[in-house]
This record gives sequence, structure tokens and C-alpha cells, in this order.
Amino acid sequence: MNQFEKILYQYWGFTTFRAIQQEIIESVYNGKDTLALMPTGGGKSITFQVPAMAKEGLCIVVTPLIALMKDQVENLKKKGIKAAALHSGMKRHELEVTLDNCAYGDYKFLYLSPERLGTDLFRMRLRKMNVNLVAIDESHCISQWGYDFRPSYLKIVELRELLPDVPFLAVTATATPEVVEDIQERLGFTQKHVVKMSFERKNLVYLVRNVEDKNKHLLKIVNGLPGTGVVYVRNRLKTREIAQMLQNEGVTADYYHAGLSTEERNAKQDDWQHDRTRVIVSTNAFGMGIDKPDVRFVVHMDLPDSPEAYFQEAGRGGRDGKLAYAILLYNNSDKTKIDQRTQTSFPEPDEIKRCYQALCSFLGVAIGAGKGEVYDFNLIEFATAYKFNFAHAFSSLKFLELEGYIELTDELDNPSRIMVIAGKNELYKYQVAHAEMDHFIKVLLRNYAGLFNDYVKIDEKHLARLSGKQLPEVTESLIKLSRAKIINYIPRKKTPLIIFTEERLDDKNLRISPENYNLRKERYTKRIEAMVNYASGTAKCRSMSLLEYFGEKNATRCGKCDVCTSRNELDMSKYQFDQILEQIKANILTEGKSLETLVDSVKFPSEKTTKVIRWLLDNNKILKDSNELLHWNKTA
Repeated sequence: MNQFEKILYQYWGFTTFRAIQQEIIESVYNGKDTLALMPTGGGKSITFQVPAMAKEGLCIVVTPLIALMKDQVENLKKKGIKAAALHSGMKRHELEVTLDNCAYGDYKFLYLSPERLGTDLFRMRLRKMNVNLVAIDESHCISQWGYDFRPSYLKIVELRELLPDVPFLAVTATATPEVVEDIQERLGFTQKHVVKMSFERKNLVYLVRNVEDKNKHLLKIVNGLPGTGVVYVRNRLKTREIAQMLQNEGVTADYYHAGLSTEERNAKQDDWQHDRTRVIVSTNAFGMGIDKPDVRFVVHMDLPDSPEAYFQEAGRGGRDGKLAYAILLYNNSDKTKIDQRTQTSFPEPDEIKRCYQALCSFLGVAIGAGKGEVYDFNLIEFATAYKFNFAHAFSSLKFLELEGYIELTDELDNPSRIMVIAGKNELYKYQVAHAEMDHFIKVLLRNYAGLFNDYVKIDEKHLARLSGKQLPEVTESLIKLSRAKIINYIPRKKTPLIIFTEERLDDKNLRISPENYNLRKERYTKRIEAMVNYASGTAKCRSMSLLEYFGEKNATRCGKCDVCTSRNELDMSKYQFDQILEQIKANILTEGKSLETLVDSVKFPSEKTTKVIRWLLDNNKILKDSNELLHWNKTA
């Protein structure tokens, strides 16, 4: 075993690496900037966690997914690895304690959201840290060509000035060729270096079903396939409706979306993970950080916004390497919905400006103020107060984020936290002087380790059971200790946040760049058109279609998707079909031919040639003109 395999076995229990993991690990361990392209479920976190463990010092991990950040920190702690997280939902003292622990303690990982990178607090403490690696998760977010661009990611390259000799590892599961180039350029790679795993999933069968009654067909899928599955829909109401429909038909189904409480989400997720629920119906909130290997089917009831989003969500099926199905249900009404979605996603610039000024008034931010400030934010209250269409308000805020004026986080559920800030002598004196609090303080110290060094998560209900107090008494005691400067108590809060990345501007100085607006709309339209072409196409293998979108030009037919199986019914091998197809195409690419002339010009038996021509006509690859001449359809 080499040193990396020893670490892998010691902390993760695996004896060998998967696919290209070791190549990536060796690359960054040797100090090379590296871009790692690995499909969903490929084990990206191992590629930065193992080399960081093999070196002295701390690994900084930049990620926009706060829920995933928290999960990874908890998982590392369970393995006995010291890890911390830094995000916008934390109070200043919490941030200071966390940064001091990373600078002076033996911490191995610091996860942080990108908007924290530019703060003076972080930059001052960074100078005192022994950093061995900077890992950038979801690195496609740095590219304006990407489907999920986040301006705060552009600050990452500034770390080069403070950490000139530290290698960067950028990881992503979805990047087109232009995004691959852009990531390396924007991260200031000293030398371009990409380690790429094919996005091909041989065990995943992609199917598109053109059906009018999607619910009826979903039931057919669920009853026809074994094992657990995920059903993706676009809105929260549909999650409940479809789960109820499945339950009425005897399927153990449940629904999931970001609006549920943490307890509800955790319970539903746990039931699904342990096969008490067979099918989970969800918005795209479900799946991040969830690694259930034996998902046998992933069904999309609605068209996703891009091939990137579809590929990532579909890729949650069959992570155990066994046969699984990714099924997209589609019909002509989806095209109408796409046009409506584009209008909703791109409010007019004047509406975006009006939304910005309303937001500043709603949060009480004065002109010239607000930069770096973090505000709790309720979108429903905001939209109602200022009579905005809910979807338009959300899209306007996302555009303001793209322009670099604000950051809008997903809903954060931050549990209650406490830290003892009094010295041990001071604490003892307080216990002697306040005998009524002595038992409660002892319960805290006995049941929560590390209270003197860090903020520790607590559950007031659990604390009530331990101390024999009622829940209101527990809260009152924590507040009392906090006011006496014995502890810092941060009560639980569940809310999205708005961070002002720039000071508030007046209407005259607020610029919504027409170039950026038009460019983003054009790119959005392009991605969604690529998704429509994927769903409506009947001539190209589904797997090939996705792989070519991500730049894999030598992809071959999977032989299992709905397009390939329709070809297979022609009773000839893939090789023979492709040979006949190439000859047909060569003969009619520039000029039309009659059926008889075309059949004669192909050097294969006429019966087989006729079958392929019929298939090409049925799938719109060949067109017949008014003179009965056959032409190759160059637009199909």
C-alpha cells in the first residue's frame, strides 16, 4: 500500500481508488494546479481530502452548497478528522473562533462559501494558516459560460497573492469544453492540466417517453421497475400531488422540497435511504450530498433547464454500477412551458432595478451603506409587500446576484450553538454565586465537549430532557447565562440570507448591463434548446447526445436507449447499420436521389438498405421532396 492507499483505508475503509482518483491525488500532491472532471457519484471529495491528509497543514475547500458543506464537515469529524465550516449564516464571534482554530489548532479542513473570501477578517487570519491545498468544488460556477455562474467565485484567484506556492484543485461534474478552458484561465492555473474521466455511464440507460398522460406513465414505470427511485418535478406543490397519487396506487412514496423543516427533510431522507420509502418525489433540492448507491430509476416529469442539470440529476441512478434507468417524460406542451419559463427567468431590466430598490427599502439599507452586511430575508413577505410576481422577484434577485450586487443564499437551517466565553475561575465563581444555575451548567459541561474552544451545536429539547427542565426554562437559562457573559448563545434560525456585496446604489448609478443581460438570455436559451433537442430527437443515441454536448467527440452508441433499441429492431449489427447510413448520407448529402437510385448506389443488400432508409425517413434524417427525391436533412 502506498501512503495514499493507507489514508484511504484508515479513514474511508476502501483498499483501492476509483477510476482517476489516484491520478488527481498525485497531481495536486506534487504541487500541480489540476482541473478534475468527474461525473456525479465519481468520488470527487476523496481527490482533495486524501492529499490534504498526506501533508502537513490545512486544506481550504470553497463550495457554494452550504448544506453539503455542513454534511462533509460532520462526516470528517466522525472519522476523527478536525474540520470546520465558514459561511454567511454565522455570527462574527463564531467566525473569529473558527478562523483562530484553523490558524492555531491542528485542523485539516476549512470549508467556506465563496463570499467569505473577500472579507478582511478571513484575509487577516489566512496569513497565519499553513495551507497545503485549495480545493474548488462546483468549479463550473466561476465561468460565465457555465449554467450556474456565481460572481463571488471570481474572487478565488485573489488567493494566489496570499498563497503563491499552494496548488489549486478545481473539481466539477459538468463542464462543456469552453467552460473547461474558462475555469483554468479564471483560476490562474500556472499550467493547464485537466484530468478527465469519461462522462459515459454504461450501466445507466437513458430513455425519453413522449406521452400525454405523464402520471399514468410514471405509474407504469414504478410498477414495471424494481427498487427505489427519484422523481423530479419543478415545483413544490407537484411533489405532494404526485407522491399522493403514487400512495393511492399502493406505492410507498413521499415528497421532499426545500420548504420543509430540517426535521421533516431528515426523516424523509432517512426513510428513503433505508428503503422504508420506495419513491421520493422532489424538486432539485433533493440529491445534493445524498449518496444512495442502489437507485434503480430517476424520472423527470418536467424538462430541466439544461443538459448539465439533467446529467447531474439523472446521474444519481445506478451508482453501484448495476443497471439503472434515467427516464424523461416529454410532450408537446413542454415547448409552450419553455417559452413561459424564459420570460419568467428574464424580467425586463427596469423591473430588476425596481426590485433592487424595493429590496433595499425592505431591508432598511441606506444609499451608500450595506456593503458586506448580511440580512435575514423572506422572499414571500418581500414579494407580497411590494406586489411583485413571486417568480419574477426571485429571477430579478438572481440577476442582481449575477451582476455582483448581492448574494442570495438558499434557505439555511442553523441549529442553536453555544460557547463558554468565561474563564474556568470566573465560571466557578458564577456557579457558587448562582446555586440555582449550578446543575444546569454541569449538565452543559458533561454533555457537550469542547465548549471552551469552539461553538457547539445544541438541541434545546434534548437539553430539557437531560436537565429535567421544561423547554421554556431551558431557553430562559441559556439567555440568562448569555447576558451574564458566561456563554455565547446563538438560537436556532431557519432563513435565506441576502448579502450585500456592494454598497447600495441609487437608481442613476445602478447598472444592468444590456450586453450581460442579452448574453445570459442567449446562453440560457441555447442550453434549454439543447434540452428540447435531446427530448424531441429520435435519430441520435441519448448517451451520445449528452456525451457530445460535454465534448466527447468519439462517443459510441449505447445500444440500450430508446433510439438505439428502435434501430436494433432492424435486425442488423450497429457496425452494419452505421456503414449503410454513411453510404446513404454520402450519396444524398449534396443532391437528391430517387429511392431506387439510392438503393442501387449503396453496396449492401437492397433489403437491408431499404430498412435503414425507412428508419431514417421515420426519424426525420431523410426528407422527401415534391419530386419524390430523397435528401439528407442537414438541420436534424
